[in-house]
This record gives sequence, structure tokens and C-alpha cells, in this order.
Amino acid sequence: MIGPPAYSVAQSFAPAPKQPFKVDRHYLLYAAEGVMRLEAEGTVWSLPPARAALIAAGAPIDVTLPVRIVCRSVLFSPDFVPPPPHVLSVFEMTPLARELVLECGRWGREEEQLSDYAAGLFKTLASVAWKLSETPSLLNMPAPRSEPVRKVLQLAERSLADPPSFESLASEVAMSPRSLARKISAELGMNWRQTLQKLRVINAVEALSRSDLPVTEIAFAQGYRSLSAFNAAFRDLTGKTPSDYRASFRLG
Repeated sequence: MIGPPAYSVAQSFAPAPKQPFKVDRHYLLYAAEGVMRLEAEGTVWSLPPARAALIAAGAPIDVTLPVRIVCRSVLFSPDFVPPPPHVLSVFEMTPLARELVLECGRWGREEEQLSDYAAGLFKTLASVAWKLSETPSLLNMPAPRSEPVRKVLQLAERSLADPPSFESLASEVAMSPRSLARKISAELGMNWRQTLQKLRVINAVEALSRSDLPVTEIAFAQGYRSLSAFNAAFRDLTGKTPSDYRASFRLG
């Protein structure tokens, strides 16, 4: 493979609709600012700041950029490191992993070869990131396989503060509520109530990363009627309170 066995690049991407993405190297993407959505193998992942995504070389994925994103990417030749555990995984970064990403930033794609020190750093980063990717984030949703479920999710996500009734959603896709409920369960592995709950928390995480709005305002915008209910649902999925999760964005 042409180029160094591993290199780092700082990148900034403007907002963009869903588009295909594929590279010939294993791709570690560390998000510093902004949020993005990545889709592969039937799962849609949300990538907020101070987290990372690991994408296997040659894996076709879809990327959606709702806002501008700033990231630090590290690319590894498949001959230099073993394959990642998954085609795509989004995961929490440890302080060690973040420091390794920043230190590896000293070597760009223009390098003809890596010193033993640099090669050791990149291999250590790969070992740490590969291990972290074995425990992926829960900020993901199964990608719908049918147009009715896809449309219902889009309609609900546009108005999470006051979503349409399930009956009206079923009518929108010309299905009975019972048939739609079965289809959602079969495709997403969750009932409608659980689906809405997960959508709300994922959207709340993305809202926390995009603005400095008070947590209460974000909770109400996702359809929660009390801060305690929002905090409980948020902690169940992320392991942190909304305020603590927002504070973690700044660790990167």
C-alpha cells in the first residue's frame, strides 16, 4: 500500500446529507466538535464529541452530517494492524486513547516512513482503540428495513416533543396499528414505546452537543414532561446524567 503504514490527519466537514463512504485503510475517527451519524450492517450510530468511530478498511458505510464536525482521524494500513473487531463501532474514549490520538497527530500522510517510536505509538493506539471498540456505545438504532418503518421513524423524530399518535402514524403508512406494531418489533427489536424512548435520548445527546441550551429545555423538546424522567432515561442509556455527559464533550 502506498504511503506510510499509519498516519494522522485533522479534518473538518460541513453539514451534508447521507452519503456513502469507504476507505482502503482502517479508519479511527475521533470527534472533537459536532455530531454525525454513521450507518453500516443495519445499525445507525450517533457519534457525539469526545467519542470515536472505528471503521474497517473497505467497509461501505453511510455518513450523515447534520452539523459541521471537526475530527482527528488516524488511518492504518491493513498490513500494519489486525482487522478491527467490527465493521463499524462507536465507543467511549479513555484519557489514554485521547492522548495517543493527539500524539500520533505529529505524523501526517506526507511521511515516507515511520520511526520505531512513531510506529510503536500507532500500534499502541490501535491496540487500545481496538480493545475499546469491543464495548460499543448504546447510542445506536437498528436501521429500518422497510419503507413504512423508515417513514414512521422520520415522522416521529421530526416532532418528538409531541409525536403523532400511533394510530395516525399507522394510517400514514396505510397499515393497521397492530400490523405496524408487529413490523416495528420485527425490524427494530423494540416495541414502539421503547423505540420512542431511545430516539429521544439519542436526539437529546445530539442536542446537548450542538448547543448550550439548558438541560430542562432539551428534555422538554424531546417530549419529556419532567426532568427526573429525562434524567432516568438518559442515565439508563449512557450511564451518565445529561449534565455530566455534556461536560464529557469538553474532555477532548
